[in-house]
This record gives sequence, C-alpha cells and structure tokens, in this order.
Amino acid sequence: MSDGGVRLDATAKRIIELLQEDGRISYAAIAKAVGLSEAAARARVQKLLDSDVMQVVAVTDPTQVGFTRQAMIGIRTHGDPGQVGDLLAQIDEVDYVVTTAGSFDLLVEVVCEDDPHLLEVMRQVRELEGVVSSETFVYLKLNKQHYNWGTR
Repeated sequence: MSDGGVRLDATAKRIIELLQEDGRISYAAIAKAVGLSEAAARARVQKLLDSDVMQVVAVTDPTQVGFTRQAMIGIRTHGDPGQVGDLLAQIDEVDYVVTTAGSFDLLVEVVCEDDPHLLEVMRQVRELEGVVSSETFVYLKLNKQHYNWGTR
C-alpha cells in the first residue's frame, strides 16, 4: 500500500470478514475457518486490533435505544478545517467527522434524542471558532448501513 497502511494477506482479510459477520465468533471457530491454531488466530486478531485496522464493537440502531433524530451537517470553515474537526470530535453527539473536498470542508454525523436536542447540537456546532456556515441534512429514513466492506 502506498499510503502507509497495513498490508492485509488473505488470512487477515478472512478473519475480518468472519468478525464482520459475527463479532462474537470464537477464536476456535476463526482458527478452523482460516486454517490456523487457536493461539495463532488469537494473535492475528490482536495484531489487527493493535494496528487499528479494525475494531470489534456492538453496533446499535440509534432509534431502538432512544435516539430518534440523526443528521449530517455540512460545515464550511475559515482556516484549518482539521482544527475545527478536532473541536467537533469532542462533542458527545458527534459520531463521525470527515474532512472533504467540495462544497463543505467537513461533514459531521450527529445522533440526537429528538429535534430540540438536534437544535442544541446545531447551536454548539455553529458557535465553534472557525465555523463559517453549516447546512443540516436531517435523516428521514436509513436506506442502507453496512460495515462489511474493505476486504475484497
């Protein structure tokens, strides 16, 4: 890889795929599926975790746990968008921050309990130093959200 990323062999990719299918799969089952010993499978998983190639987490449906309003906020900045991105990342309701090219300097996904909560988060975002303007895109329906990419 030219960007300094970790090079994944076929075994590492298969381990990731197995964990994407079932994050609670046992090391014994991983080992059997990829042809390693259980200890070797455990070591390979740990290496993927330690190198930040992957995380094993419980993904929730926000609407099922009391967060009924999600939105993407496009932000235009003055100065270094990275500094504004760092400030945005400190807001609890922000779950995703990305620097972009195009109409916005940053895109930020927020998860809120309801519309008044979203309004408060939007106020926090607009008041950050370096934010010139923002545009909020409220999610009406989640059509697709998958986490099984990156190994093919």
